[in-house]
Amino acid sequence: MVLNTTDCPFTEPVASLLERPEEFLIFYSDIVDGQMWCPDCRAVDDQVRKTFIDTSVTAVIVYVGNKPDWKAPENVFRGEPFKITSIPTIVKMREGKEVGRLVEKEISSKLAEFVLSDS
Repeated sequence: MVLNTTDCPFTEPVASLLERPEEFLIFYSDIVDGQMWCPDCRAVDDQVRKTFIDTSVTAVIVYVGNKPDWKAPENVFRGEPFKITSIPTIVKMREGKEVGRLVEKEISSKLAEFVLSDS
């Protein structure tokens, strides 16, 4: 398992994420006062980490901003190429293209199958 993180805050052009070698992009809230400000992100974090530790796939955590930045309509992650509408979101990538995603509550029930499936 390789679970990397991007800089917090993320300062690269969002499209640069398409060029990353990791198979999964995990979009989480920023860390504020020692923890992610988003309760849904905190709720799935242990499961996400355990799932990726137990597999050979690679992933990167991308922090989308503090709460005011994330809630702003102009947040860079809300636009192309990912159009993230909710966090947490996990995007599966193949050859620089999105092939699937799990959003919020789907992560709890579908993560292992999603990570291990070929599609």
